[in-house]
Amino acid sequence: MDIKLDPSRDDLPLMANTSHILVKHYVLDLDVDFESQIIEGTIVLFFESGNRFKKRSSSTEMACRSEPNEACKFRMPEPCQIPVTDTKTFSSKIGYNNFVICGKGEKDTSGKDGNHDNQEQASGISSSKYCCDTGNHGSEEFLLVLDCCDLSVLKVEEVDVAAVPGIEKFTRSPKLRNQIVRELVALPADRWREQLDYYARCSQAPGCGELLFDTDTWSLQIRKTGAQTATDFPHAIRIRYRTKPQGRSVTWTSDQSGRPCVYTVGSPINNRALFPCQEPPVAMSTWQATIRAAASFVVLMSGENSAKPTQLQEGYSSWHYYVTMPMPASTFTIAVGSWTEMKPEICSSNDLATERSFSPSEADFRYVGVCGHMEYPCRFQNASATTQKIIPHRVFAPVCLKGACQETLLPLIPPCLSAAHSVLGTHPFSRLDILIVPANFSSLGMARPNKEKTGHVSDSGSSVIRHGLNPEKVFMQVHYLKGYFLLRFLAKRLGEDTYFSFLRKFVHTFHGQLILSQDFLQMLLENIPEEKRPELSVGNIFRDWLESSGIPQALRERQARAECGLARQVSAEVAKWVRVNRRPRKRKRKDREEVFEKLLPDQLVLLLEHLLEQKTVTARTLQSLERTYHLSEQDAEVRHRWCELVVKHKYTKAYRDVERFLQEDQAMGIYLYGELMLGEDPRQQHLARRCFELSREQMDRSSAEVVAEMLF
Repeated sequence: MDIKLDPSRDDLPLMANTSHILVKHYVLDLDVDFESQIIEGTIVLFFESGNRFKKRSSSTEMACRSEPNEACKFRMPEPCQIPVTDTKTFSSKIGYNNFVICGKGEKDTSGKDGNHDNQEQASGISSSKYCCDTGNHGSEEFLLVLDCCDLSVLKVEEVDVAAVPGIEKFTRSPKLRNQIVRELVALPADRWREQLDYYARCSQAPGCGELLFDTDTWSLQIRKTGAQTATDFPHAIRIRYRTKPQGRSVTWTSDQSGRPCVYTVGSPINNRALFPCQEPPVAMSTWQATIRAAASFVVLMSGENSAKPTQLQEGYSSWHYYVTMPMPASTFTIAVGSWTEMKPEICSSNDLATERSFSPSEADFRYVGVCGHMEYPCRFQNASATTQKIIPHRVFAPVCLKGACQETLLPLIPPCLSAAHSVLGTHPFSRLDILIVPANFSSLGMARPNKEKTGHVSDSGSSVIRHGLNPEKVFMQVHYLKGYFLLRFLAKRLGEDTYFSFLRKFVHTFHGQLILSQDFLQMLLENIPEEKRPELSVGNIFRDWLESSGIPQALRERQARAECGLARQVSAEVAKWVRVNRRPRKRKRKDREEVFEKLLPDQLVLLLEHLLEQKTVTARTLQSLERTYHLSEQDAEVRHRWCELVVKHKYTKAYRDVERFLQEDQAMGIYLYGELMLGEDPRQQHLARRCFELSREQMDRSSAEVVAEMLF
């Protein structure tokens, strides 16, 4: 089933057969080991079978017919299992293999403040070695295909959910395992606590039969002897696996303080090298995860609860997170490091009242109005949440950045959250964690696959993302910039009151759902008066903004007609600097000294962009620029333009600023590497190669590939 990719296309395959079977919930139980740079443990998947399958599934046909001269090969357990003795999981070290959680399930496992109690949930499953059975087992059985890459899968087994004490409490068929899972995933939203509790219980139930599996470059394929359809296939399976240090979904690196850390990378292959999953965005699921690491580390995840560590034996801690809103697997994020939490020095009673947590509780839901998404405990139906302007939030950063975050970042968060609420309405999530990421984090690394532009979708649900593996595509920002300007154009054309009113309505209508650009545009045009949308249509917008290169003519005309006050101020300052640059080295006495205005960071970016258009800028002018605005101390956007000026005009005194930028802002520095090489200046090329050698081991893989092509 292994796909031989055409390097000229660089398409990313989405292999999961989502048309036949869907993951509804993941339970992850993992150990993070910085010494080996491996994440290891188990994941339990709970399925709901689809209704678009036949006895001979198309996914099975695709798997077995893709290589007609080879038999399908699956791994089978040996008659005598041999335990793996070199496993590095912390759970085996500290003896948590037989842990039982929550007694009979009556205890509420979530605190009233939205924090889970973080009880340990070790899997109790030991690893085993397997051999390959190379016989042809036929193609009549259903084949589960999961997206998987750069993982070592050790064992796959069916989970005996019927063995969970108390499971008969909510099911009509306590002895039919698939029926139990079907009823568990179908529990109503107001029983979400009970549902999460039973998911956790079921994830620790004993295995009841190992499943045949095989892996190739892009997928994990699993089948059960005798299961001929998705309905027959086990609806709860456990996979024991470990990541690989070179896996493309996680980055092992150091933070700005030089301490080890690891975080998920959204590009280029999303999470398939972190856990086996269904990657297509249509596969919406919930999850819960227990992560163990050394007690000196903090574990952050994209969960709904503000997790706190549970101390374990021998210097390890456990963290538990969960989500109740179904989302694509690509939105699962994790970061583990020696982060320090920033807390406001002064917190008034009003702030405390505003920021108190609104955990989704059964009594809070009024079920007013109708939501268009699948059922989950939705905050838009929570009377308290709809008026909550500032949600609870935490800020984490490396130790060396504590002061800067305390002074600059913390005061900005409450007004930003309040502004978002005033424009868009109810916050979709109950809390927020903010992390200052390491220098090698790819700035565009969280881009997601486009739902409609993944290429031809097969009957099984598999498809490809066009150019998804092309490392250069990660740094192509044109679509982001044009999208930004399109939204600004629409706001100006319609008027901000009309536009923001529509945005709020759009968010309320489509929250919790996958949406396309045409959904947004169609609803926009349907909700504005006829007189405000002359010549505006979905087709025209797609033609002018998406299918044509360059800036649309309508935007050019509008920019020519109107310039805001801040931009006019920049234009005046540019004129001053042009005059300064043209003056001879020895000024005449009658030449008066220019007085420069103080500019905002965005204005500085615009100023430097205008100066980049000048054919020559003298070293004297550049020195004066840096001294006037303290450019080396500004934010990354300003320093990037400053470095461009330095490189363009070979201002050697500021090469140290270029070196610093390439080290500390690695993702943004890609363009600078190109500029350093294109000038064919030996000193600049040496600078580029030296900086790359110093940072290449820490760089994002896509960044390193692109830079290497430039330099060598």
